[in-house]
Amino acid sequence: MSTHKELIETFYTAFQNRDYKTMASCYHPDAYFRDEAFELRGNAPGAMWHMLCERAQGMTLEFSVTESGNKVTAHWEPKYCFSQTGRPVHNIIDAEFEFQDGKIIRHIDHFNFWRWSRQALGLPGLLLGWSPFLRRKVSKMAMKSLNKFMEKHY
Repeated sequence: MSTHKELIETFYTAFQNRDYKTMASCYHPDAYFRDEAFELRGNAPGAMWHMLCERAQGMTLEFSVTESGNKVTAHWEPKYCFSQTGRPVHNIIDAEFEFQDGKIIRHIDHFNFWRWSRQALGLPGLLLGWSPFLRRKVSKMAMKSLNKFMEKHY
């Protein structure tokens, strides 16, 4: 097993344990992270995981890490209660990673936003989860929440 695969296994095991400090330590200082809600650089990915770990009451997480050649990917499935609505969510996420200096330099998470929004938001997600409007609104709210969190903690 490569050190890159081990790093990603360490990352998700830390998430299972709500250990945001270990998660953040897996990232390169110039890291880039993107998913359906966030696009982050530098120390912001670590701050995002810190925020999510603090809000992850009752979360369970299953994951698998795959290495093929020099490419490491992960499949992970968190189950949690969405903090803003109290609705249960089972998200299904595939992640791609690139590395520099033994750390994650690029982390891209892919998931079905419409599926997520139907669970997290209920009827509005069902009706509008496919639309760029709702995606932008959710992203804007998520970034606002992260910025407030970073002002308080960083």
